[in-house]
This record gives sequence, C-alpha cells and structure tokens, in this order.
Amino acid sequence: MTPAEREHATKYLEKTRERYLHTARSLSREQLHYKPAPDRWSVAEALEHIIIVERRVLGMIEKTVQQAPNASKSTFEDEFLVRRVATRADRFKGPDVLMPTGQWPVHELQEEFEAVRRRSFEFTASTKAELRQHGFPHPILGELNCYQWLLLIPAHCERHLAQAAEVMADPDFPRAVAG
Repeated sequence: MTPAEREHATKYLEKTRERYLHTARSLSREQLHYKPAPDRWSVAEALEHIIIVERRVLGMIEKTVQQAPNASKSTFEDEFLVRRVATRADRFKGPDVLMPTGQWPVHELQEEFEAVRRRSFEFTASTKAELRQHGFPHPILGELNCYQWLLLIPAHCERHLAQAAEVMADPDFPRAVAG
C-alpha cells in the first residue's frame, strides 16, 4: 500500500466512522427499532449488519495477506467499486451469516462498532503487506485485491447508513418529542 493509498483508506474509514456514530447517537431506542415494513431493516439492524460485515471482511483480509500472493487482476477501478458499493442503486441479499440477528442490544452497537473500526484503523496504519498482491473473490463483483476490500469496508458502511437514512425519512418514522 502506498502512503497515498494508506491515507485515502484511513480518511474514508474516519469519515464513515463519524457518520455512523452521529446516526447511532442521534436516535432514541424507539427510533433505532422502527421498521417501515416487516421485510425492511430498522436502523439498529442496518448498524448491526455494518459491524458484522466489517469484522468478517477485515478477518478475511488479515487471513489472506498471511498467505502467498494470489491476486488476479480486478476488472474494476478502486473508485468505481467504492461508488458501486456505497450507492444503493444495485440491491441484493447477502448470505444469512451476514444478516442482523439482534446479537447486541442497541446500547452496545456503538461500542461494538468502535472496536471493529479500531481494528480496521490499526490494520490500515500498520500493515506492511502488499495488499494489491493478495485477494479473494466478492460474490457479486468477482475478484478483488485486498486494498479494494479494505476500501469496501467504509463503502459498505456508507451504503447502509444511506439505508438508515431511508428508514428515517419514512413518513411514519417516530419523531422526537419537543422538550
């Protein structure tokens, strides 16, 4: 990873960290659990999913860079991938292992997110691995190198924060009571 790539990834992780925490801290328990429809996620479920995916992806990156270089050429440019994942234009259901299950009470979501994001920051700041020389396939996007996977962590966070914003924009979303 070049110094510019490290700086870019670190800034993107920080930007999405701030957005996540702003969302999580600004909502009441009732607002966090509101679901606009039975088949849609609440904000809390979207926040939990972000944690689950970040842990899993970071773990896969850490494991992959311990092995011999194996990355085949990705067919996508980094910024195209980031935009594609961050926007909600393409929607698809992930595997059950990545679905929110309520494993953390809402008051623990921030702490769990901070723990995994801290690991992501530490990895990004300290790795000496040639991330572009290692990779593994994404189920939809195909072969990605580990630097691209690292960028997908905050892009995925951004995607589900947009989903949370959609829930908060629902006309029946519980509004704060004037104090």
